[in-house]
Parts: sequence; C-alpha cells; structure tokens
Amino acid sequence: MTPHTTLALGATAPSREVLVAIDVGTSGARASAFDISGAPIAEVRRAYPTSLPKEGWAEQDARRWQSASVSALAGLVRQLGPRSRIHGIGVTGQCPSVVPVDGGGLPLRPGIIYRDNRATAEAAWMCECFGTAALHALTGHVPAAFHTAAKILWLRAHEPEVFARTRRFLQPTDCVVLALTGEVGTDWTMAAATGLLDLRGRCWATGLLANLDLDPDLLPSMRPSWSVTGHLRPALARRLGLLTAVPVVAGAGDSIACAVGAGVTAPGPVSEMAGSSTCLNSVVAEPLEDVDVTHYPSAVEERGYLTEVGINTTGEALDWVVQLAYSGPGRRLRDSGYARLDRDAAAMPPGADGLLFAPVLGDGERDDPELRGAVTGLSLRHDHRAWGRAVLEGVAFGIRARLETLGRASTPLTELRVSGGGARLDSWNQIKADVLGVPVIRVAGDATAAGAAMLAGIGTGVYRDADAATAAGFRPGSRVEPDSQNRERYDEIYARYRALIGSPVVRIHHRAED
Repeated sequence: MTPHTTLALGATAPSREVLVAIDVGTSGARASAFDISGAPIAEVRRAYPTSLPKEGWAEQDARRWQSASVSALAGLVRQLGPRSRIHGIGVTGQCPSVVPVDGGGLPLRPGIIYRDNRATAEAAWMCECFGTAALHALTGHVPAAFHTAAKILWLRAHEPEVFARTRRFLQPTDCVVLALTGEVGTDWTMAAATGLLDLRGRCWATGLLANLDLDPDLLPSMRPSWSVTGHLRPALARRLGLLTAVPVVAGAGDSIACAVGAGVTAPGPVSEMAGSSTCLNSVVAEPLEDVDVTHYPSAVEERGYLTEVGINTTGEALDWVVQLAYSGPGRRLRDSGYARLDRDAAAMPPGADGLLFAPVLGDGERDDPELRGAVTGLSLRHDHRAWGRAVLEGVAFGIRARLETLGRASTPLTELRVSGGGARLDSWNQIKADVLGVPVIRVAGDATAAGAAMLAGIGTGVYRDADAATAAGFRPGSRVEPDSQNRERYDEIYARYRALIGSPVVRIHHRAED
C-alpha cells in the first residue's frame, strides 16, 4: 500500500475562517485549506495507483477516488483543529474519466481515465456519422477516445453486461460529491468533457444522445460550477468532528479550476496546469471554429468560454526521468531528485547536447492515439543531465505546438501562467519562456486547489463575485523573461521537433480490440 503523506503549509490560528478544495487527481487525491483572504494553510495528500492492463489502456479503482478524498479531508480537518470554521468545500479533479455505477452508486468496473485510448473506433464512428465540424460546433469538442462519450460507447460494445447494469456514468468529481453529500450531479465543465454537452445551451445534447441511443438519465444532472450541490452527510460530518452542515460546491474540472486560480478570466494570458498532464486554457467570448481547439463553459459566469489544448504525459514524463536517473528503480520519488534535475538542467546550454525528446509516454495523445514517444540524437556521451534537459525541452516544444494551434484563431498569447508541481522547476520555467518567446509567471501555491476553493467561496457567499475571489486567491509569483538568443536557438531545434512528431517512425497502427 502506498504510504500516506501529509504536508503542512502553515500554522493554524484559532477561529480561522476556511475554504477547502478537494482535488481528485491522476496520482492521488488531496484536500487543501485556504484562509478566506486566499492564503494557503494546509494540504493533505492520499495516493492511489493507475493500472495499465493493456496497451493504450489506463484504469483506476473508482472506490479509491472516494476513499482517498474522504481520508484526505479527514486528515485536513484534524490539522485545522476544532476552532476553524469551514465555509464550503469545492471539488475539482481529472477529466474526462468515467466509471459506470449501479443504482446504489457502486462502481461496476474500474474507472477508465482520460488518457485511456481504447475507444478510438467509437470516436471515429461518431465523427463519420455526425460530422467533425457539426459535433465541434454543438459540443465544443471533436470526439476522441479521450472523451467520455467514446468510452461509454466502447463499454456498450465490449462489456454489454456491465452497460446493462449501469444506472449512471460518473466522473471522479461526481463520485466524490456523491460520497460527501449523497447527491448525484455534475458541473458544466465536467459535463463538457463528456463530448455530450450542448455547449451554448448549457444542457445535455438530447438530439445527439437520441442518435447515439443513449438514455439521458444515464448522465447526472448538471449545474454551474459555483452552485451548492448539497451538504456533507450528517454521519460523515460527525465522523469528521464537524458541528455544522458544510456546503459542497460543484467546482470544475482540474484545468478549468486552475485557470480560475491563475486569474485567467479575460483574453490574453494562458493558464498552464503543469501536473501529471498539461492543460492550456484561455478565455474567449464565443467558441472558435477551429476544430483543433476544445471548449468549456466558463466556471465563473453565465456566458463566456474557455479554450483548451493539452498534452497527456508531461509531469509523468518528468517523474519518469527523475525515477530512472535520480532515484533508482523501485525507490520513492523525492523532492531532492527534482531539485537535482533542476540544477543539472540549468547548467546545460539549450539543445541538451543534441538530444531531442518527444514526451508521448501514455500510448498515444488525446488527439492522436497512434503517436508514441521518441528520442533522437542519442550518443554514448549523453548522461542523466542531458536526459533531464531533453525531457524539459521536449515538453516545452509540445506546449509551443499546442499554443500555435490555439493562436491560429484566438487572441495572441501575452504570458504563460504556470501552476502545479512542474512550476517549481526554475529551469523549466526559463526553458518555456525561451521556447515560447513570452514571459512565464509562476503562480504561487497551487492554482487548481485555489481555483476550487475560490469557486466554493463564490458559491457560499464568502466572495461577492469572481473579481472578489480573484483578488483574494490569485497570487502571482516569480516572473521569467525570455532570452532572445536562446529563442533563436530553440527556433532551430523546434523545427526538428516538428519533423520528429510528423514522422511515421513515431506512429504505430492502432489495433482495434476484438
């Protein structure tokens, strides 16, 4: 069993007024507390594993989403002490991941997470039947194995006995809200991640569901991200030692919550959630026609939208190289390993001594299931330092490619606001600034948890509106300016990266399931 870890970010004062965020992430769940002034107080993490039973598959035990979240919340409440008042709990997490549950809300099989690519045939069928442009205009997304819709269709085709017993399809945050409140529901942004939302109408796309022969009752009811979905179940509140009925707010998908926490509420800046995966979000008044850009409803207003482009295994690529080069097989990842990689990468010049890395380690990308990771330019002279630098640069090149896609139809990028574990590496922030040619702002703390707490504050009336929440919760940290000389060097290497990604050598023919 993975050991539980607890991280205290500050001392708790008596009678503190608190907002809490629960993040159901890829590597585990965490509960974070924030003073209503926006200052982080404490955080408790509980880990869980990802299973890779077949090539292209990625699953998690959905019961762990719930148990780890409740355990993290219990540990956080103990840290806060009896004199702290929790005004509300906001929920965020990975998406689009899905699990079928029975009438009692119990999982019928392991959850299929976002980077699982088994449902490529189902996604292609949707595009063929309904048209890529039409589906993008309706839902803001182009069907991919990444989305919940294709995963549900795969389950119907390949596990009909499970599908027949299913009463709801829930995402991780939905499961946790159910465990906390006993209520079944989801928010607009998680609903959008299914690929089954009428984006402009903020409701399930009933015509599409009818054409797919899917019962709308299989999907949870939805509401705005700042809505109160219910209160902690009395038995759970007593178990946690809470004397009041704490409201639970719907929250948002992790990248959307991260954008809120990064203060990305107007066009110009882009939020990067640098976690296990990377999501890049910006604000637009109306959805873009470019089918390579996905869209979500705003988490803070009735109108407005966030664009998104992303990469599946960025932070996981970093973890991989730290495990191999700085920890050793079977050893636990430690902060010291990341710090050593950061120092080594900063000491190397741009280009990683000719080593070029494509960070696609999850058996395909969300929009390109046949793509695989690769490294070129390998030589006996390369050591762990070159590998580390190459991974950081490869992810930065991937981000540049995604932002070029976004820039084709959106407001030009003014700055990148980075949050999450990857933001702690100063060398990585400098590499991103140099590769992109724009300033990189490190968001202090964790913007995803802060954003979920800010939504809890809006939903419970702690903050009068999104502007007040942003004024409290958004905390810009260090700013890194691009180096023009490094930018010129990276322009040359980026051309090589694009050639590598476009090569048939880094692709495999996807084998459909029997």
